[in-house]
Amino acid sequence: MSNWVVSLAGPRRVRLEPCPPDPLGPGQVRVRTCYSGISAGTELTLYRGSNPRLRKDWDAGARMFVPRQAGPAYPVVGFGYEEVGEIVEVAPDVADRRAGQLVWGIWGHRAEAVLPAVAAHPLAPGLDPLAAVFARPGAIALTAVLAGDLHLGDWVGVFGQGVIGLLGTRLAVLSGARVVAVDRVPRRLAYASRYGARLVVDAVGDAAADALRAATDGRGADVCLELSGAYPALHQAIKATAHAGRVVAAGFYQGYAHGLELGEEFHHNRIHLVAAQVSGPDPAPGTAGRWTPTRIAQTFMDLVAEGSVDPLPLVSHVVDAGAVADALALLDRGDGDVLQVVLRF
Repeated sequence: MSNWVVSLAGPRRVRLEPCPPDPLGPGQVRVRTCYSGISAGTELTLYRGSNPRLRKDWDAGARMFVPRQAGPAYPVVGFGYEEVGEIVEVAPDVADRRAGQLVWGIWGHRAEAVLPAVAAHPLAPGLDPLAAVFARPGAIALTAVLAGDLHLGDWVGVFGQGVIGLLGTRLAVLSGARVVAVDRVPRRLAYASRYGARLVVDAVGDAAADALRAATDGRGADVCLELSGAYPALHQAIKATAHAGRVVAAGFYQGYAHGLELGEEFHHNRIHLVAAQVSGPDPAPGTAGRWTPTRIAQTFMDLVAEGSVDPLPLVSHVVDAGAVADALALLDRGDGDVLQVVLRF
């Protein structure tokens, strides 16, 4: 019996290829994948060849990138982090998981995986399995909201209304914020309105800064969340933020910072700029270790299960895993009607 896994042989060279199944060890379960969502951020940087890990090594001890000493960057096998599947085999020493159980987690774009039982998180009863592909994107969005330290009544700009931006908009609304959603795609702005945004703004020129200052008697946003990963959007988020306000940079920025001018509002308004990144022991600055990555992801899925967040409308395409090359090319083109693309195994 063969497993199937998505492999990148080089930039924009992707295919589904066979690989042998892994043996099941103590404390582990075997999961057959139902769905695997494709990230329009991190995964596209691998697909395009712009991810820094392709040319540098991450030194976990020093917590910095260093010149690459490892072997060739490609092939990249089994990338992906938005999976949901069914347990088909359980190690004898595992008591709290069972065959037939639907679970979500991170095991990459592959037909089946062997992983620690604790990493296979049970799906809430009655929840559509497709909703579980949003566990990690939702965790990224929730991390940004936590890092923003939002308060009831705050005016918050959310820049970028892709999947993570739209989830960030919804979570900011649930936190009591008055949200101004910013993007260039009308369809995405329409979703933001449905998720509770007070205002939606087409990101042309200084429109977002003008809108937020008009809504706040000239002060500007208390907090802005930048979730697009585009440097010009980060510049506009800074421009839209009140004196001594906070900007959370949660996008995955690539290359040098063209379009970001730190000598302007950032400098003169003394903006607090913080990074939010879902990995690590303290993903959201200021949470003092209380919000672990596991807690963040589980909290998001709890919100989905209780109906506070409905991510299913954001699924724009479900394609067979064998068409993964077409799916990634679709995301690469950046069409406005493409949101969450999901591989079906």
